[in-house]
Amino acid sequence: MRPPDESTAMHHHFDFTALSARDRYKLLIGTVIPRPIAFVTTVDEKGRVNAAPFSFFNVLSADPAIVAIGVENHPDMRFKDTGHNIRMTEEFTVNIVDDAMVDAMNVCAVPFAPDVDELAMAGLTGLPGTHVGCPRIAEAPASLECRRYMTLEVGKSREIVLGLVLGCFVRAGTVDPLTKHVDQRGMDAIGRLGGHGYSRIRDQFDLPTLSVEEWERRQEGSLKPDVVGG
Repeated sequence: MRPPDESTAMHHHFDFTALSARDRYKLLIGTVIPRPIAFVTTVDEKGRVNAAPFSFFNVLSADPAIVAIGVENHPDMRFKDTGHNIRMTEEFTVNIVDDAMVDAMNVCAVPFAPDVDELAMAGLTGLPGTHVGCPRIAEAPASLECRRYMTLEVGKSREIVLGLVLGCFVRAGTVDPLTKHVDQRGMDAIGRLGGHGYSRIRDQFDLPTLSVEEWERRQEGSLKPDVVGG
């Protein structure tokens, strides 16, 4: 390990064991960026639809196909509607949010009562699920229908739900049905930043992973970095 130099000394260090939960939260959401957004649709025991966005979300595995969402409880430790519904039905659908859906997604973040249909309030269209009983959002560029695989209790305030992806819907024109290649620019997805910030993915570049031989040739000066701008 090299001793601290001028570049490493220019960082502020934060000991998470000495910070409040709020300060840890601010540091995490400000540094782990951009985060994909899971616009989750569920139904409760009475069949009532709920829709809510979560930015503690990602894909963890392809075999098996596993996604994870972090669902926080209410301040009094009651389960939020999404967490409750997944516990009761063991199903949920992750809808990807594109730029055109930003305002509607934000409407669904309003803490409505359980009997309020957020999709109707936001002007979004629910389509019947194929593999699950909860709807997917027609306006979303992609939707992942999931069965609860496992729930991890993380302290008193949060649970992490792992979902087994049973089926995936991708908007026509943004995926090749044969190669399964997804047009990521066509998806036009947005990501979550810290505070009230969001980002778009329109600025992209390709960076292929090097083989050992390619890295050695680059070290010798015969191979230049292959970066293609978006």
